[in-house]
Amino acid sequence: MSEKREYVLYRYTPSIAAAAVAISVFAILTGLHTYRMIRTKLWFCVPFTIGGAFELIGYIGRAVGHSSPDSLVPYIIQSLFVLVAPALFAASIYMTLGRLIRAVHAESLSVVRVSWLTKLFVCGDVFTFFIQGGGGGIMASHDPDKVKLGENIILGGLFLQIIIFGLFVVASIVFHVRLQNRPTREAYAGDVKWQKMLWVLYAVSAIILVRNIFRVVEYLGGNAGPLLRVEWPIYVFDALLMASTMTIWFAGYPTLIRPAKSLSSDSESGMQLPVSDRGLSTK
Repeated sequence: MSEKREYVLYRYTPSIAAAAVAISVFAILTGLHTYRMIRTKLWFCVPFTIGGAFELIGYIGRAVGHSSPDSLVPYIIQSLFVLVAPALFAASIYMTLGRLIRAVHAESLSVVRVSWLTKLFVCGDVFTFFIQGGGGGIMASHDPDKVKLGENIILGGLFLQIIIFGLFVVASIVFHVRLQNRPTREAYAGDVKWQKMLWVLYAVSAIILVRNIFRVVEYLGGNAGPLLRVEWPIYVFDALLMASTMTIWFAGYPTLIRPAKSLSSDSESGMQLPVSDRGLSTK
């Protein structure tokens, strides 16, 4: 077999120090997200929190790869879990927009009927999740021909995810502009921090888009490509960006789309949310 077709797990020895930092960061962030999700009962953030756990598991796999660079199982774990984690982040991001639109009673300003908005984006996200997972599973065969097929499948999933994210950003911007021009009573009152939440959505979406573009370039280069010959790109363009995504999401948690009075009564007295807000935490 020619060197060109040889598939090598790592073309360097994975850094235990870098992996340890990533493990610590994602362990802390995932713990914080878990605590806040449970405290606020915003269960639609479950996928986001699971995404953090996937990042943690992935970098544990890289740590194991330091001492066992030729072991296939930890390589598959780090490759697959780190690859698909952003799709889980995206699921919660998509669900937030629909809840934000309902929170300000601006359903008529949405590009797509709100009842379909979340379904379309989340279903597309789930599809890309399984495409990338399936591609990663095929790559696990370690057969050069199947590895190439797996890479192409993953590329298809990443391209589709980029397209879906792009459409989501467009839908968010159109809604944003329309609401600024025709604010509803709830938006005008200022109890729902809809503008801050939209900027959070823009920020995390942009970061994940940059990360996905990096992974596309990485897979286009192949196993022997320049981005896989050294280790630092995955930490700069994946680990750092995903940690930033989790940090921004935690700072601008979707509690911003609950009216302030609802937040205070829910957290201080433990009373059930008003009917108008209950859907924000359960749907």
